[in-house]
Amino acid sequence: MYDFSIVFPSVLNGLTTGAVYALVAPGLTLIYGVLHIINFAHGSLLMVALYGVFFLRAGLGVDPYLALPILVPAMFVVGYALQRGVIGKASHGKDENILLVTLGLSIIIENLALFFWKSDTRTIDTPYTFEVIELAGAFLPLPKAVAFVGALVAATVLWLFMTRTDLGKAICAVAKERQGARLVGINVDHVFAMSFGIGVACLGAAACLLLPTYYVSPQVGHGFVLIAFTIVVLGGMGSFFGALLGGFIIGIVEALGGLYLGESLGQIGIFLIFILILLFRPTGLFGHQA
Repeated sequence: MYDFSIVFPSVLNGLTTGAVYALVAPGLTLIYGVLHIINFAHGSLLMVALYGVFFLRAGLGVDPYLALPILVPAMFVVGYALQRGVIGKASHGKDENILLVTLGLSIIIENLALFFWKSDTRTIDTPYTFEVIELAGAFLPLPKAVAFVGALVAATVLWLFMTRTDLGKAICAVAKERQGARLVGINVDHVFAMSFGIGVACLGAAACLLLPTYYVSPQVGHGFVLIAFTIVVLGGMGSFFGALLGGFIIGIVEALGGLYLGESLGQIGIFLIFILILLFRPTGLFGHQA
């Protein structure tokens, strides 16, 4: 049995790791909440955003946090263009086609990354990469603490956007009743593209907060998107605060699982939670019955 001096730092580390996961999940839950499909290209688009941060730093010397105003709008444009120009047209209005199209996009994007940038693992150096802060005797990496705050801010901003703006209300209307929204004059195709764009823009913010302590390679999105799916199911499809809380829970479970079971078995608890939530509460913690 471990004492408090060991468990407490593990819990804090789990919270900060969960915050990183929670930065990836809101875009996924927004896209599902409106389009009612799982975006299989989510991990590949995160990889593109991470490469964007890397090249801004390596080529132009732009700090990852200062890259936020560049990457977030750029990824929004990428997401909007993909939905309006590729996914929407290729799917012909059928949800099952969207799944196949996003899967195809994922394969294409990853192979293009392999062609242009090879399979090398790349990292960046910043003055604060190895900085730590002390909290009640525990030491936390500064970039992870920033990511924790960033996850809270991102969830709050998305919630305010969805509840206080006309576009957010239109997105909610389309998510609940697509045909009814069309009948009252809402441009459903535009709302789809905006939702996809905002979901991908979230990945731009996640990449800027993630890369100071992480790496980028063409396959980097795989691990994140699998955990992000688990977080979205745990928190409830379409719930931003559910995704945030789900990320924190998964991060703590992974940290404590690694502490008690070893690093190689630490993720068993994540998939156990995934199975239990599907068995006993399929709508998730904050989801609603359709």
